Amino acid sequence: MSFACRQIGGSASGAAIAVSRSGSSYISVYSWDSGFGPKYADPSVLPPAGGDVVFSPSGEDIAMSHSLSPYVTAYQWADGFGSKYANPSILPTGNGNGIAFSPSGSDLAIAHTTSPFVSVYPWGPGFGSKYANPSTLPVTLGVCVKFSPSGANIVVGHNGSPYVSAYPWSSGFGSKYADPSTPLPGPVNGISFSPAGNNIAMAHSNSPFVSVYQWSSGFGSKYADPSVLPTGTGFDVDFSPFGDDIAVAHSTTPFVTAYPWAAGFGTKYSNPATLPPSTCFEVKFSPSGDNIAVTHSNSPRVSVYAWSSGFGAKYANPSPIPSGIGAPSVSWKAP
Repeated sequence: MSFACRQIGGSASGAAIAVSRSGSSYISVYSWDSGFGPKYADPSVLPPAGGDVVFSPSGEDIAMSHSLSPYVTAYQWADGFGSKYANPSILPTGNGNGIAFSPSGSDLAIAHTTSPFVSVYPWGPGFGSKYANPSTLPVTLGVCVKFSPSGANIVVGHNGSPYVSAYPWSSGFGSKYADPSTPLPGPVNGISFSPAGNNIAMAHSNSPFVSVYQWSSGFGSKYADPSVLPTGTGFDVDFSPFGDDIAVAHSTTPFVTAYPWAAGFGTKYSNPATLPPSTCFEVKFSPSGDNIAVTHSNSPRVSVYAWSSGFGAKYANPSPIPSGIGAPSVSWKAP
């Protein structure tokens, strides 16, 4: 499985939504205009397996991590798949999990299953020479990775205690920040910074399933847990583009839980009227903040809802529906 940690971006071409899946062709991209539009043709060179997907901030590239070598695949994008970029000269080691572009689009990071557990490349477009590994590695299997909104920090979620490793970033890893003073209770599966970069949220495997800390060149104080917790393992978390809402994807019904955010969790929003059908693995607000997407293990693999201070109506499913099973990923592209 691969989990969240994705970045959203935009360019002059049309809005789109990408969904990865475990069945061939492993990635489906649809145009978006107040609902799912036609599916774009598959890339001429397919990725070898399913994984996490992300558009570059400019919207001119799309990249995907996956469980088979070369563990990451990237393409040009211009209202459809263009040429595949050459693989990096030094591949990630082991299954690719989370993937993220830096906010400037000048770097691409992949969290993966074997040491050094995270690999970062300059992006030109195309893969440059891999940056040196951090001097203090994440302790075990890398699950997700995220850059801060300023691009000055990079954070890796992993399976072993302390479950998260954070570093300054300036064309390479700086010295690891101190671990959170309030320890995380379990493996981190998804990370989201608030748009202002002053808070960091992490979805994790043990109760309370989501934790949010102040952030200022490292972890600050932990905020109080929400009064109504998500139910079951937290797989992903996302702040809205305005920073006034936060949503969590998790393993048991209602599968997605959302709250107002104002320097702390507000009262839980009502569940969607039409629930996702199964475990949700990712949650992503659209760049405009007026839609929210969740991916899940059962058909139709992705559910998108209108959003306005809570869940609105569910949009019609995409056609064709992505096939396959597993932990699908989603990424929005702004027009």
